[in-house]
Amino acid sequence: MEGDSGRALQQLAQGCAECRRCSLAEGRQQVVVSRGDPRAALMVIGEGPGAQEDASGSPFVGRAGQLLDRMLESVGIDSNRDAYICNVVKCRPPENRKPSPQEMAACLPWLQQQVELVQPQVLLLAGGTAVEGVLGIKGGITRLRGQWQRWQGRWCLPIFHPSYLLRNPSREPESPKWHTWQDLKAVRDRLEQLRAAPEPSADSSGAP
Repeated sequence: MEGDSGRALQQLAQGCAECRRCSLAEGRQQVVVSRGDPRAALMVIGEGPGAQEDASGSPFVGRAGQLLDRMLESVGIDSNRDAYICNVVKCRPPENRKPSPQEMAACLPWLQQQVELVQPQVLLLAGGTAVEGVLGIKGGITRLRGQWQRWQGRWCLPIFHPSYLLRNPSREPESPKWHTWQDLKAVRDRLEQLRAAPEPSADSSGAP
């Protein structure tokens, strides 16, 4: 099955490279599909590629991505081994602007296909655009962050986007960075709970 899934993900990446569903394709250097482990229980979803991501072809590799890596590592999550990282849109919006609703809608089938192939147990939604793109909820990341949501049978947790934390570097209690650390610890704990949950038994009769 892993081989089939791997081939399907390669086909998805090829499909994204050929995609012309919206005008973002016209200005991109590269399509930015994913990085990390497609067998991971955690999927991190951001907004869209920036300049460094557009140049490298990998998501979250600039300053914000490096901060995300460090913060995940601080709670025992290796971003390349324990997570699969992608974005709501796969092509860089001009001047790093927020992707439009039409652009997010055009790219949503790719994201849904990634979720279906990776089968993550937990989705970490980085920033308000990821929340809007996945859950359809606009605005209010300050209100929504740290509040568990359910989407297609999966646990989702909105957090502040790492680029926002770069502009608000304080680690004092109740600061955005402090809250994000609490949120990431909650993600780690939820993953550990799911990992420890007993597998459904094939024999439900109660017989030994």
